[in-house]
Amino acid sequence: MMRSLFSGVAGLKTHQTRMDVIGNNIANVNTTAYKSMNMVFSDLLYQQTQAASGANADTGRGGINARQIGLGAKTAAINTAITRQGSAQSTNNPWDVMISGESFFIVNSGSQNFFTRDGSFTIDGAGNLVMASTGYKVMGWGLDDDGNIQSGPVQALQVMRAQNLTAPAEATTNAIVSGIVDKNDTNLHSKSGLVRTLKFFDAEGYSYTAQFSIHALSKDGQYYVQLDDIKDSNARSLKDYYNVNDISQIATFGQERHIEETKVYSLPDDGSVSYDEATKSFTVNYQYGEILDGFADNVMMGMADDLKVKAPAAGAVTKGTEVTMTGAVTLDKKTLQEQYGLTFDEEKNAYYYAAKDPTTGKYGTPVEIPLTKITSNTLADGKPDPDDPSWASILGALGGEGLTIANPPGVTMDDKKAITLNFEAKFDTTEDSVLSATGTFGVTIKDDGSDEARAEILQRAYGLTSTDNTAYSINYITPDGHASITRDEHYVGQALVFDTQTGNFSYVGAPEQDSVTLDFAGSATDLTGQNVDLGHFSDISIDFSPLWNGNNGKTSTVAYDNGDGGENNLGSGRKLGALISIEIDQSGKIRASYDNGLSKLLGQIAVTKFANAAGLAKAGNNLYKTTLNSGEFDGTGIDITSDGEGSMESGVLEMSNVDLAGEFTEMITTQRGFQANSRIITTSDSMLEELVNLKR
Repeated sequence: MMRSLFSGVAGLKTHQTRMDVIGNNIANVNTTAYKSMNMVFSDLLYQQTQAASGANADTGRGGINARQIGLGAKTAAINTAITRQGSAQSTNNPWDVMISGESFFIVNSGSQNFFTRDGSFTIDGAGNLVMASTGYKVMGWGLDDDGNIQSGPVQALQVMRAQNLTAPAEATTNAIVSGIVDKNDTNLHSKSGLVRTLKFFDAEGYSYTAQFSIHALSKDGQYYVQLDDIKDSNARSLKDYYNVNDISQIATFGQERHIEETKVYSLPDDGSVSYDEATKSFTVNYQYGEILDGFADNVMMGMADDLKVKAPAAGAVTKGTEVTMTGAVTLDKKTLQEQYGLTFDEEKNAYYYAAKDPTTGKYGTPVEIPLTKITSNTLADGKPDPDDPSWASILGALGGEGLTIANPPGVTMDDKKAITLNFEAKFDTTEDSVLSATGTFGVTIKDDGSDEARAEILQRAYGLTSTDNTAYSINYITPDGHASITRDEHYVGQALVFDTQTGNFSYVGAPEQDSVTLDFAGSATDLTGQNVDLGHFSDISIDFSPLWNGNNGKTSTVAYDNGDGGENNLGSGRKLGALISIEIDQSGKIRASYDNGLSKLLGQIAVTKFANAAGLAKAGNNLYKTTLNSGEFDGTGIDITSDGEGSMESGVLEMSNVDLAGEFTEMITTQRGFQANSRIITTSDSMLEELVNLKR
């Protein structure tokens, strides 16, 4: 009976221990990354009352088993479900990190390393990444001089150091030009060219805008690119900011180039230009509209059957001479009736016009318009005057400007009642010329070898005009008027050439060259003689190879961008950046993002694994420490993604892996076991009481 008492006591103690384990699990149901525990029972010692005996062949008796009486139960082991992953809980805090897999964070108390699955981290006053609950420093790897992770012995991660709060400025060193150059784009042929801008940075992070322009050359597929100006962020030219004569003192883009071509040009086939070898003179004939100021604005001139110069007499005139042009226009009876609202009286042989009352909308009494009725001899564009119609106002209604009725012959009417309006207008000549009374003006230019005469001959006789970047020069003139002319195209910039067969980019600057450089001077001398330091600028290599020359509806899509255009857009430059966010990726690498677009690696959280993670000893505060049965920490740690089975996720914490349903079930079985063991004691006590009562 005493044995049963002690067995009951052992059972009670063991079940109490199991209840302690269950209670601890339930208490930590909301503890971050807590790993549940369970207890394993084993039987205790046994008292042997009779040993076992084997079979005896001589006597024929069989063997007998040993007789053993157990002395109760004991705690065999308390295991931790340390490899069972807890559920994820989103916190949206970038410093909260959850481990997926069997790894552990490494933290240091200042004197020893501990290990934890609790990733609720924060930043302390010194900028260190620490456990929020204990302040223990999170361990990992820093960076080498090149900014790469330097794996090795783990160290505290001081991620918020002063140098990590800002990203340094960087000067732009690369740029790329892309898009389509359409040769029919009128901008390419204009004086200013196709203007595009490039934004770039200096070493101090200040931004600037370089203005470039693309200009078409005479040969198909050939262009040149020039630097027009560089402006600061206040749209002020650096030429003005640094007080220098020209932007080329700040930066240069290419050099002066000349493209010369000599061709033989002939005079126009229409005979409008003739050449006299004896006098070495050119005669150029123009129509009225080409040399009379305002002629093209007078609509009436195109309606007249015959135009003549009235004064001065045909002959030489100088620029600005006033010329009177005469002509006539005839309107038939039908036109006068339908277009101008006139009626014809056969008896009086005269035209009449009835004015419409604007108030009542009714026409008044018709008024005769005799051929001599010219109330206003100077006409203006408009309709006939309804209050005082006249042939002068009808002439004005035709659209003539500055016309007068020529009187005589004035206004005449023929047998078919058609009216002829004879008019005249005054013009100024725009060139020195020879006046013809019947249609043309002639200009004579003598080739005396002077630059002025040669320039006029090139323009008037051969239709060639020098521009800012193109100069024409006459080498010689043949007796029949053919001229050997050299065209010199010159520019300061870089050649841009395309394959005329495919439209593909050929080269920029020089053959087989994809890029050219915007060269900044190291210093300059301003207008006062003072030295200007330009060392904060860096030369920029500009790649033109992505350009293509082809039809795009007469619109070019050329665009300049800083950087090399690669995946990382190297050499783009940047301003000084302020820290805006920090994130931790799946490998534990900590990256900072800055408002200048830079992403910077700050360090990496290291982890470790153990051969027997369940052998780790709990140290409280969600911490573990190594034991002889867990395996030792080598001091270096590993990258969590090195084996492809683990990862980290920021903004998430691992929850406790306690299963409440299982714990409550075990609580019931533990309670029943405890009750049963207590019955052993009470029953044994009753039996002892009966034994004592025998004495009575």
